[in-house]
Amino acid sequence: MMPQRSHSMMRLRKAGSLVAALCVLSGCAVFRPSPIPRGSLIEPDDYNQLIPGTSTRADAVDLLGSATTKGAFDDNTWIYISMTTYLRPIDFPGVKKQQVVVLKFDQAGKLDSLRTLSRKDSRRVAMISQVTPTPGTRINVLQQILGNVGRYNPMQNLMGSGSTTGTGMMGQNSGPGHFGSGNTL
Repeated sequence: MMPQRSHSMMRLRKAGSLVAALCVLSGCAVFRPSPIPRGSLIEPDDYNQLIPGTSTRADAVDLLGSATTKGAFDDNTWIYISMTTYLRPIDFPGVKKQQVVVLKFDQAGKLDSLRTLSRKDSRRVAMISQVTPTPGTRINVLQQILGNVGRYNPMQNLMGSGSTTGTGMMGQNSGPGHFGSGNTL
């Protein structure tokens, strides 16, 4: 009777290890991060139809849609940014694919040049750990809380001095932005 029991235990262990292996393998597919597309998702077939010297801004909008951004100091530079990211546990999203298409137009609205940039063209930018000092007094949290006690009174503009000069509600000067005279010299 003993050999049959150990044989059934052996079968149970094999079945258990098979189920565990299937769970682990299926978990790899289930928990794999799915790609998240972001930005202007344009394909090379789309922007390869644009021909420098002949294509116009209207052609670019028809083929690619509106630009993600334009040049900071030049409205003739259109930038299309796209990337595919994936989630990473307890971290910033990872970038799987990144693409930037830069279109430059001349003053007449004709396409002057077209450049595509990939993740290889990017530059790593390090964060600076220094703090920029700001002028003024340093106050702690308790001073911030106690310093504001009594400053806000929602009824102050409703209670007037009885004067009917027309400045503010009920004759009181409400300051700038509230149709009062504000600070005058």
